[in-house]
Amino acid sequence: MILGPSVVPYLSPRPLCLLYRLLSEVRVNGYASACRCLCTDGHTPQPVIGQDSVDVLGHSFPRDDFTNVTPKILDKVGRNLHNQMHHPLWLIKERIKAHFYSTYTGRWGNPLFSVHDNLSPVVTVEQNFDSLLIPPGHPSRKRGDNYYLNRKTMLRAHTSAHQTELVRSGLDAFLLAGDVYRRDQIDASHFPVFHQMEGVRLFSNHELFCKVPSGEDLSLFERGGRRTPHKQESHTLEAVKLVEFDLKHTLTRLVTTLFGADVEVRWVDCYFPFTHPSFEMEVRFQGDWMEVLGCGVMEQELLNSVGAENKLGWAFGLGLERLAMVLYSIPDIRLFWSQDERFLKQFRVEDIQQPICFQPLSKFPPLHNDISFWLPDAKDGGTGLESFTENDLYDLVRSIGGDLVEKVSLVDEFTHPKTRRRSQCYRIVYRHLERTLTQQEVRLVHQRIEHAAETELGVQGRY
Repeated sequence: MILGPSVVPYLSPRPLCLLYRLLSEVRVNGYASACRCLCTDGHTPQPVIGQDSVDVLGHSFPRDDFTNVTPKILDKVGRNLHNQMHHPLWLIKERIKAHFYSTYTGRWGNPLFSVHDNLSPVVTVEQNFDSLLIPPGHPSRKRGDNYYLNRKTMLRAHTSAHQTELVRSGLDAFLLAGDVYRRDQIDASHFPVFHQMEGVRLFSNHELFCKVPSGEDLSLFERGGRRTPHKQESHTLEAVKLVEFDLKHTLTRLVTTLFGADVEVRWVDCYFPFTHPSFEMEVRFQGDWMEVLGCGVMEQELLNSVGAENKLGWAFGLGLERLAMVLYSIPDIRLFWSQDERFLKQFRVEDIQQPICFQPLSKFPPLHNDISFWLPDAKDGGTGLESFTENDLYDLVRSIGGDLVEKVSLVDEFTHPKTRRRSQCYRIVYRHLERTLTQQEVRLVHQRIEHAAETELGVQGRY
């Protein structure tokens, strides 16, 4: 349920996991076979961006004026790092699963939470936004911030794109993990593909109040109520407070398992379109407060729309990379995609709870190259800001430079006093994770970026 970067962090019971994957096969808006529990284990055809269509995960989607997915991004689809045994993201996911499996059980001792970690990242725009009450025109829908296959289909920007489908299928408690895709800045902690894990828990009237004295006289809902900072209009205050307590207690137990019994936790009020009230959890780590997840009481309108109008629930979402970088001291997010055996072997442990402190590979020297250009004129004769976004440049740099690029930052900008044209200068830091780069090979990549910026973004180079 993490919407944006700021909103937005044993032995597994494998037979049970297989059972729950069978439960994951839910229909997805008209193309169930394309987007339900689709296993991408290396046997799926390679994605192709053609002149008229985009082929991904064995299905073809027509291109239109919204298509902006790139070959570099499609190359990551189906990698499923969170399902690769002994990968650091898999370790974090399995630790969270193990905690929920062992802590929350049903009447007969079976795990209360089912787990869904193999749903296709190709979703409809309706799934990704409308089903979560994110209105048309909301900034998070922008083409510049997402990867669209066409106007109706995209690579999910958050795992919550599947939330309503799972609730509609009858599930009351589940964990959901997967890869998500967003156009974003370039530095050591941001990558256009990352991984999220979220949880949902729904309560009936009896489940919520069964342990409360005279609980049979209490209700989840009220008529004629009003929305306040503490509750939704249809919820009773006593129901919301119980759900909020259960949510915070559940998540505090989780981070205590991950960070240790002495971890300090604090809660910050925030806003999400799909929960109210909403919170961010922060933990004190190495002397600083660090956001690790977002959560809240689910909007009742969302539950009503999928046939769960008699229940009230909570949801949370966290980033797996964020947790893995902190818990395992991984300094650069690009490392998660490394095939270097020196990286991977450090996470092959017999016990997933075993502490791991990543030992850095040799630190190869960075190479810096600047790119300066005049921004294109806007249609209305303005500064050009309306027709150029930083995410356009970041995506172009990633498409050409790939994982050679460590960071891109704006280092200078000015407006010409006479022409009012606006100029920007970006510094691109190149560093290979596994070998030393030469200035000659970097210069060839940089020249391709300069040329593409002019031809594709409409800027005028100042090289």
